[in-house]
Amino acid sequence: MAVVLVASDAPSVRREVTATIAGPDLEVDQVSSGPAAVQAVRQDEYDLVIVDMQMGNMGGMATCLDLRLDESYLDVGHVPVLMLLDRRPDVFLARRSGAEGWLLKPLDPVRLRRAAAAPLAGGTYHDVSYQPVPVLVGGAGAPGPGSGG
Repeated sequence: MAVVLVASDAPSVRREVTATIAGPDLEVDQVSSGPAAVQAVRQDEYDLVIVDMQMGNMGGMATCLDLRLDESYLDVGHVPVLMLLDRRPDVFLARRSGAEGWLLKPLDPVRLRRAAAAPLAGGTYHDVSYQPVPVLVGGAGAPGPGSGG
């Protein structure tokens, strides 16, 4: 059975994630802060940590970096981290912190299940909903440069 830790200072986020991913083969623990998440990982083994980027005293990036620092000192084993992001620029921070994946809010059950399943299976999940929609220039039916359209 996989065990996932969800860290968010927003009870609604913790409830939403837990209700979406918990099941007969997946147990979910919850904490309400980054320091509590780091402490929980130091005490117990988790298959995945899902952290909210925006937490009051220690956000998702700092939590992930602290876990990676503990890992580098061999205090804990490697635990994949999935970050829940509030805005597109946070993707840069998720990448820099060493997270295996990120998901942009608002959350929807299908993307959340996929995002959690990927690191649990040893992969990564990079939400592409943050990427801007490409603008086609000169394509079929699209006005090209200098066409006055």
